[in-house]
Amino acid sequence: MQRQFDRAVEDTGNVILLEHVNFTVPDQVVAHLFYVSGLGFTRDPYMDFGTLGIDNFWVNAGETQFHLPKGKPQVFRGTIDLMIPDLDDLRRRLDQVGRRLRETKFGFEVHDDHFAVTCPWGNRFRCIEPPADSRVGLGIRKLDMQVPPTAAAGIASFYHTVLGTPAHCENGTARIAMGTEQTIDFVETDGVIADYDGHHIAIYVADFSSPHRWLVSRGHITEESDQHQYRFQAIVDPESGATLTELEHEVRSLKHPMYARNLVNRNATQHFFAFHRGRETFVP
Repeated sequence: MQRQFDRAVEDTGNVILLEHVNFTVPDQVVAHLFYVSGLGFTRDPYMDFGTLGIDNFWVNAGETQFHLPKGKPQVFRGTIDLMIPDLDDLRRRLDQVGRRLRETKFGFEVHDDHFAVTCPWGNRFRCIEPPADSRVGLGIRKLDMQVPPTAAAGIASFYHTVLGTPAHCENGTARIAMGTEQTIDFVETDGVIADYDGHHIAIYVADFSSPHRWLVSRGHITEESDQHQYRFQAIVDPESGATLTELEHEVRSLKHPMYARNLVNRNATQHFFAFHRGRETFVP
């Protein structure tokens, strides 16, 4: 018999990568304690912001990043799934930084298959060990974002129609494909959703101009950044034009100077008291 495969599983669509999430944070030292010492990510060694260097830093998490400029704390309206290679070592690190973060919102709970971690300003993370078939092994895997009732179907239609990425809606959740191993789930809720505070995500797209034409024709472009990048914020129903939710997207082309650049990642299980020569670099 001829072998049968579900070829749609391999589709990535127009969106190649959800590259970073940007939160403003009020204290760079506290942010470093959480994202670098706690979660085990790596401060980007190549990015220097000149006189802003003490007010902004980026951390590498596999092929993804968190951008953390100084400012009023921003909080994502949902949960961010992170792939962390070693949850036992994650617990060691979180226990250590917890002593310095007692006066913040930091905390974590240990579950059978994940750690539920809250950052010093209230952002919620779900830390899991990478699936057996993951080629990445570290970084941002999924965003679960709260949206109002009845919004999910229109959101799925927006991403499929405008951004050309696989998207479907089921049981009040719009699941949006972001490259090969990432998704955004927009989850309907009857609960209170906090006002949008301006945090953003960055995505790389292969077809850069078609989404732009659609968005600019309807007045949804919020920033014409440069030749390689633009931004939009409103996620709208393609048919009615009604705004369904807000999340600023920094849209980058594959000709962007930073596309596919090498992100240095350390092996976070290495530390001063347990060092092994030759194991400094994280390898998926």
